[in-house]
Amino acid sequence: MTQPLWQKSGIQIDARIMRFLAGDDVVLDREFFLHDITASKAHVEGLAKIGVVSADEAAALKRELDALAADFSAGDFVLDESYEDGHSAIEARLTERLGDAGRRVHTGRSRNDQILVATRLWLKDQLAVLETHCRAIAEVCLERAAQPALPLPGYTHIQRAVVSSTAMWFAGFAEGFIDNTLRARQTAALIDCNPLGTAAGYGVNLPLDREHTTQALGFARMQVSPVYAQLSRGKFEMAVLEAIAAALLDVRRLAWDLSLFTTAEFGFVKLPSEYTTGSSIMPNKRNPDVVELLRASYASVAAARTEIEQLLSLPSGYQRDLQFSKGSLFHGCRHGLAALELVPDLLARMEWHEPAMRAAIEPAMYATDVAIEQAAAGVPFRDAYRAAADAAASAGAGRTPEGSLAARVSPGAGHDLRLDELKARLAALTPGH
Repeated sequence: MTQPLWQKSGIQIDARIMRFLAGDDVVLDREFFLHDITASKAHVEGLAKIGVVSADEAAALKRELDALAADFSAGDFVLDESYEDGHSAIEARLTERLGDAGRRVHTGRSRNDQILVATRLWLKDQLAVLETHCRAIAEVCLERAAQPALPLPGYTHIQRAVVSSTAMWFAGFAEGFIDNTLRARQTAALIDCNPLGTAAGYGVNLPLDREHTTQALGFARMQVSPVYAQLSRGKFEMAVLEAIAAALLDVRRLAWDLSLFTTAEFGFVKLPSEYTTGSSIMPNKRNPDVVELLRASYASVAAARTEIEQLLSLPSGYQRDLQFSKGSLFHGCRHGLAALELVPDLLARMEWHEPAMRAAIEPAMYATDVAIEQAAAGVPFRDAYRAAADAAASAGAGRTPEGSLAARVSPGAGHDLRLDELKARLAALTPGH
């Protein structure tokens, strides 16, 4: 391992302790490394603006940072256990290539604000991906909701309740993912602030040009208080995981529906063959493994959020406990976004089996229609309710699913899905709108 940045003369380093301190940090830092380099370039520009490095030194440092980014992307530079972490790797490379100019690069910053800004840039990327996936799911759901509606039993308590439709089912998830798109954007606005220049959490005795680094790195605003920059660590990571988890909560319920609907007992849905697997022992089986793992994916993200939450029982200022948040954050985001990426194609290609859905709509499912009609004609609702309950077995006489849906005129119901309103909401969330 290269000499730690904090190494002082006369202090012996215990290899076992160093291994424990480093943990998986250097491996996890690979995920944030390019963002760390980008932030380092902005920091160099800021140092040049206040005369800490010369214009020639700044140009050389930025050139070497670009070269390091290119070597890392090409696999010619490997961030491995020979470095304590990604931050020390950057400084070691710059010092090796540029001598004293490389040794000046850490002036006015700490590894605390260095990891904060790299993580913050990475989180913004994750939220952009989340917004893209949620928008794609909403678009597919709206497209399929606009197709001719097929009758589908509506369930409460997993018991047949009232007549519903495939259009209502898709419209419901469409609106959910429109809200998830909005939440991704709102979370991005929350975290879109620049912590670079807050150093170890108390500022430095240099007139750092933080406005420049904020603009150069594409942040919407500066995170003003150095103390709050440290307080926000973990809090902002949890907010991102919560936004991903909110989308996966809808995926979990969608996956539960598909898990039921694909059984022989329901027989409502056929999945694309790519989304099923075979049994190792039963030749007759095709299992909805992808749907089941989509259903389980929320748990992974929720666990990552909980681990970070448990780390945050801390006083103000930086504490080393927070190192463990990086693994949870990375794995939670990676798994959650990978799950969401699969959903649009699954929904676009799944097939409804109309005969089975029609056969599952039984006469008693029209009883609510009968009660509402009687109430609209002037019968007190509770009296109409009891009469409909007594005659539930014959409530379907002369009725069809299409007739029931056509009579459902309340906004958002079968006759009035308000798809144009939902499309307008989604359009308002398109990039640049």
